[in-house]
Amino acid sequence: MMEFMLADAIDALACPACRGDLSLHGTAVRCAGGHAFDVARQGYVSLLTGSAPPGTADTPAMVAARAEFLQAGHYTPLADRVRALVGEVAAPGPGIVLDAGAGTGYYLARALRPDDAGIALDVSKHALRRAARAHPRVAAVVADVWRALPVKDGRVEVVLDVFAPRNGPEFARVLRPGGTLVVVTPTSRHLAPLVETLGLLSVDEDKARRVGESLGSHFTEISREVLESRMLLDHRAVAAAAGMGPSAWHVDSGALEQEISRLPLQVAVEMSCHISLFRKIA
Repeated sequence: MMEFMLADAIDALACPACRGDLSLHGTAVRCAGGHAFDVARQGYVSLLTGSAPPGTADTPAMVAARAEFLQAGHYTPLADRVRALVGEVAAPGPGIVLDAGAGTGYYLARALRPDDAGIALDVSKHALRRAARAHPRVAAVVADVWRALPVKDGRVEVVLDVFAPRNGPEFARVLRPGGTLVVVTPTSRHLAPLVETLGLLSVDEDKARRVGESLGSHFTEISREVLESRMLLDHRAVAAAAGMGPSAWHVDSGALEQEISRLPLQVAVEMSCHISLFRKIA
């Protein structure tokens, strides 16, 4: 089963040590140069060289909160829109869809077309344990998005970046000529009124423009849209929303629990994000 999950994408992966081709050998991935990487029994493989910077890998608690929140369907409109956009921009025929900062693989698993293979990159092995089970054609790979990606040049049809860090030069390198980058960023209205009520991290109103400028050396922005949906959340879902993102690193859990207890039993919360499409510059 582990081999099956990696087999569809192994030809697009590169050895992080020497950039050589990788192949599957039982429960290990190896290159001709002798570098070997064990496939964990949960189905993911670590191609991370060195250690991840502190505070960048989602913890088990953050991953559990995200999995619960997403499986409850609160972000289904976003997942549906991402899937539709992949279908619109991807060339006909099978391709590779890479999700940078994939987390549990929720968006990637739903975005794959019938003949596509997926690569879920994340620095959190806890998240990738779930991503490896999200879809039979998803290869779950531990990697730091800020570093050189363990992916060959020009092998990817679409890169997804949903609420995740963006490495423009590396995204451009792995995309095929004319390939597309799909970027999802929160607007300043995202998770209102919880941001103010619970003291969560706020979003700069100019974030989407700044993201576009940061990618401008390698990509042309071809479209940008706003997707919004109102969610009705109970206290458990509110706690999951607060605990699954970057605010979890900055908010005291005890204080957060007290603030949530003061909220109405059902809270109307905004899901609001920009979805931008970027075409790789030839």
